[in-house]
This record gives sequence, C-alpha cells and structure tokens, in this order.
Amino acid sequence: MEGIEHREVKVNGINMHLAEKGEGPVILFLHGYPELWYSWRHQILALSSMGYRAVAPDLRGYGDSDAPDSVDSYTCFHLVGDLVELIDVVAPDERKVFVVGHDWGALLAWYLCMFRPDKVKALVNLSVPFVRFSREVKPIDAWKSHYGSDHYMYRFQAPGEIEAEFAEIGMDRVMKEYLIDFPVLLPKGKLFERSADDPLTLPCWLSEEEANYYVTKFQKSGFTGPLNYYRNLDRNWELLAPWTGCEIKTPTKFIIGDKDLVYHMPGMKDYIHNGGFKEDVPSLQEVVVMEGVAHYINMEKPDEINHHIYNFFRQFD
Repeated sequence: MEGIEHREVKVNGINMHLAEKGEGPVILFLHGYPELWYSWRHQILALSSMGYRAVAPDLRGYGDSDAPDSVDSYTCFHLVGDLVELIDVVAPDERKVFVVGHDWGALLAWYLCMFRPDKVKALVNLSVPFVRFSREVKPIDAWKSHYGSDHYMYRFQAPGEIEAEFAEIGMDRVMKEYLIDFPVLLPKGKLFERSADDPLTLPCWLSEEEANYYVTKFQKSGFTGPLNYYRNLDRNWELLAPWTGCEIKTPTKFIIGDKDLVYHMPGMKDYIHNGGFKEDVPSLQEVVVMEGVAHYINMEKPDEINHHIYNFFRQFD
C-alpha cells in the first residue's frame, strides 16, 4: 500500500481513522459490512494516480475509528453527521466532493445525498440501490417475513447474542467465511454452511495476507460497532418518516454483480430495471450489472470498477 497516508481526525464527537493518497478533487470512499478502509485499497492506488485525492475512512465502530458503546449512537443521523464533518475536514475549500459507496457505505451515501445534497458532486454506488421504504411494515419484520428468523438482519438484533456465537467460532474463521461468501442465513448452532473443521479456500481476488488484515483489525475492535448499524434499522425507519417519497437528485451511477446476494433479494431486480429505481433517483445515469461477480465487487473486479468510477466522475471535474 505504498504511499497511502493514515491519520486520525475528530468528527462529530469521535476520532475517525482515514487512509488517503493523491492530489486533486476528493473522492470519499465508504466501505460496507464487515469491512474497513482497506476494501478500497485498489481504488485508492488507482484513482490517486488519475488526478484525484482518494480518502477512505474506517466508519464509526470499525477498525481504528472510535466505537461508542451505546446502540443509540449508530443511527443514520450519527453516521451521516460523521460524513458531513469529515467532508468539511478533508475538503474545506471544496463545496462538494465525489462519493463512492459499497453495501452499508452505499446506504450511507444515499442518506448523505438525501440529507445534504449540497455536499456531493456525483455518486457511484455499488451493490445496494436506493430503496424506497414502506411505511406499512418495519424493516426487520419485513426481512423476517421473507426469510424467517435465521435471516442475518434478524439474528443481529439482540445485543451480544451473535457476538458470543462468533466468539465461539473464532475471529479468523468468521472473517474468512464472510469474505468468501456473505451468508444470508445464520442458523443457531450452525452459522455457516461449512463445518468448523472444513478447510477454507480464499477466493482468487483475496490473498491470505489481505484476509489476515481484516482478522487482525476485527480482533482488536470486535463486531459490536458494525452490528449496531443493523440494530438501528427499525429506529432509522422511524426517524426517516419525514423523508418518505424524497428523491435523490445527485448524478449517480450504480453497479452491482449478478451473483450479489442483494441483487437476488425479493423484488430487487424488478425495482432496479423496471422504473422504480429511476423514479426515486431521477439523475440515475447508468446501471451496470457485472456478470459472474458477487458482493465484494470492488475487490473482485478492481480494474473495471476503477474505470467505471473514473469515466463517470471525469464528466464533473
């Protein structure tokens, strides 16, 4: 990771670690669960060589950033508040920055554009589209009704419970299981499809050294902070009521893999391709579905993602 600089900044009452490299317009990279700034390593090196300043934080609760103890400290407003102040710190002379998000980072990028469109010049989001939220049913009840009580979002709700189950298996195994194949269902007593004795084969895009970076950081910081994002899904649903029907008007490009678990969620393909997504994001300029690619799209196909980002953002320089 030659030339990547690391520093800690104070934002919204917490210390946030960020990695950065390059000179030029800022691109803010927002990672997902269960990840770190490190998931953007390929993009940081590439985009910084193309005339941009790449900035990738460990989000609240992750890695070397602070992880407040209270579940209540992880609402959408806390998380977006971190980003607004971070933009002011890293780009004090720029009115707007470019943003790239993946998974939870993509969701936060949608919220950032919804709450503070004045802060975002253009957006490339990966894996998670903007999805209008029904006022009829709370999110956790909706996921449970579709998938049952083993669905990962439902299983994450009770504080401490899934952390204890992860601890029994061990951080090395849990992190590598996640990076190999993000599990949708986490049955009690058998969280992962493979037994604990089965050897793990990492995907071709991830080395043992790279996987161990995640293991080391999560051994230090744990899972509670990241899981608290999910523990606020119903709370966010309540807080977001005033924005029901709100459109995202930021110029946007969206990219997803055809093997991504998100792409196969109920109603998702219809929403993305048959008008709903474009209705909610009227400045959506392009949707790209990458064949044979799963959830960790920016690590699985870094060169292609780098070019998608560059070719989109250079329109707005």
